[in-house]
Amino acid sequence: MNKIVGKIDGEQVIVVMGQVFTRSDCPVRDVLDNIGGKWNTLMILALAEGPMRFSALRRLIPDISQRMLTQTLRDLQRDGYIDRTVFPTQPPSVEYRLTSLGQSFLGLVKQLAGWSAENHAAIRTARTAYDAREL
Repeated sequence: MNKIVGKIDGEQVIVVMGQVFTRSDCPVRDVLDNIGGKWNTLMILALAEGPMRFSALRRLIPDISQRMLTQTLRDLQRDGYIDRTVFPTQPPSVEYRLTSLGQSFLGLVKQLAGWSAENHAAIRTARTAYDAREL
């Protein structure tokens, strides 16, 4: 059970799975803040099939802008989920692939994707019911 239990140096602390964390050092917040973006999990799932070039990723997720695709790839690379390889061709070609960290996270992402697919109708029904009550 998670709960706020007080303050350390004026900062609220929370207990997560029996460990005490401040907001700034909580691993759950840190990881979810970075991976919880709209496109990050889709990118991890896309790269599950193997290395891909930028244009292939853009085709797989057609509603992502080029700018957002670039930023998402940089964020995933910064956190160690993917590697970027530049090949010395003319013009240079770039390929993205999951790292071992990304591969280890992939199992969780697949479970989340499966759970989402199984429960999507129930979630939409709940939203509709909630919205009808709130109007």
